[in-house]
Amino acid sequence: MEEKIIVRCPWCGDDPLYMEYHDKEWGKPLHDDQKLFEFLVLESFQAGLSWITILRKRENFRVAFDNFDAKKVAKYGEKEIVKLLADSGIVRNRAKIEAAINNANIFLEIQKEHSTFDKYIWQFVDYKPILNKRRSMTEVPAITPEATQMSKTLKKRGFKFIGPTTSYAFMQATGMVNDHFVGCDFY
Repeated sequence: MEEKIIVRCPWCGDDPLYMEYHDKEWGKPLHDDQKLFEFLVLESFQAGLSWITILRKRENFRVAFDNFDAKKVAKYGEKEIVKLLADSGIVRNRAKIEAAINNANIFLEIQKEHSTFDKYIWQFVDYKPILNKRRSMTEVPAITPEATQMSKTLKKRGFKFIGPTTSYAFMQATGMVNDHFVGCDFY
């Protein structure tokens, strides 16, 4: 019996971790607040690095950041920052660690205001995924008007490490935008 060949977006190449992430998570609409917070943290740590670097450290990040429990992360102080800076399993960058703590506090404020972060963040795509029709890597922008608006609004609220490029990557990862290529089996 012949094995079905899966056609994927070319960016994930043949790395098993990338392929699993592509197949099971990337571009799928996400509405779970804890997972949304996880992607906010991971995407902000990714700034200046490759996504595969972050994926390879993801499990370490989960342990280091209390499984991305925003209530716990929001209470981190200098003791936790020092511990995180000593953790070689994550990206050790004080500014990004402090941003994660700061962003956790704002995330919780937004939850209080809107009952869920999900209800708040999905407004930037009018509460439904944007379905693009990309056919090549050259057609995928680094930023979009929606990502720029999301970034400006989040920054105004006090978020850090959430520029338009990071915002767009977050939108792609959480399925707010479907950027799977037209020929991809997951389009």
